[in-house]
Amino acid sequence: MKLEQADWTPPALPLVIPIGDMPGDKVHIENGHIQKTNVLFPALLPILESSIKANPSQKAVISICGCSGVGKSGVASVLSYYLQNIGLGSYTLSGDNYPHRIPAQNDAERLRIYRSSGIRGLLTSGAYAAECVQQLKNLQLNEQDADPAFIENFPWLEIYQCEGRKGLAGYLGTPCEQGFDELAGIVSLFKNGSDKIWLKRMGRTETELWYEEIDFKQTKVLVIEWTHGNSDHFQGVDIPVLLNSTPQETQAYRKLRGRDGKTDSAFTSMVLDIEQKLLESQAYKAKLIVSKDFQILSFQEYKKLMAN
Repeated sequence: MKLEQADWTPPALPLVIPIGDMPGDKVHIENGHIQKTNVLFPALLPILESSIKANPSQKAVISICGCSGVGKSGVASVLSYYLQNIGLGSYTLSGDNYPHRIPAQNDAERLRIYRSSGIRGLLTSGAYAAECVQQLKNLQLNEQDADPAFIENFPWLEIYQCEGRKGLAGYLGTPCEQGFDELAGIVSLFKNGSDKIWLKRMGRTETELWYEEIDFKQTKVLVIEWTHGNSDHFQGVDIPVLLNSTPQETQAYRKLRGRDGKTDSAFTSMVLDIEQKLLESQAYKAKLIVSKDFQILSFQEYKKLMAN
């Protein structure tokens, strides 16, 4: 099949289309998802054709990456539907099945690393003192220890937050948090033509962990929707696609989505900011970048936009 931009017009979407494989995930396809995919798809087609031809098994892997809430799940679902529509079997895989811990445990581990790193920073700098102990405990109990607004009252908190952030940045999006090797192994099996592959399913409780064997005989394109789909730790993706947003836009998306609690906390803001900077550092590798206002950006245009 020759994939030509001129040959394609957006098909009408049915009321319900297949979505990714994250257990319990509810993806509401909105007009913004469709608009982004309509811009992305024609630009993607020639790159996809080259990737499929270059693979002996005639298969390709696309990743849809970006900060939490930017629309990865919706865009990946529409993209997969469009691929099916032109005769390319497609499967949407959610990278959120591949952290080492369920969400609640991972949130707790993030907070543990932040707080323990912050306290060690106070000790190392000599700023830790007896009067800090109760003050810090109160801040932690009220979930205010990541809020820079309290530095004025507690100057030592600046060291705590700085060192805590460093510790957190050493965990987020690294192999300590995410199962990059397992997912890269799945990508390798797919690109080497495996007919059936066992895929991980991770819900939100300790007992919601299992594997499901998926038939890939008729699947030409694997679409991975994942924050870390363009990570330096992740190998095998042919076409990384970055959906861009600022941290402020990301937090607004998360509030509207309502999937995770405490979306407006200072700690969540810190996590989002670290993830944003990580995505920015990797953006040069993206084959396509789609802006919030439905434009395909060059890397130079992306850098200019983020600088502003």
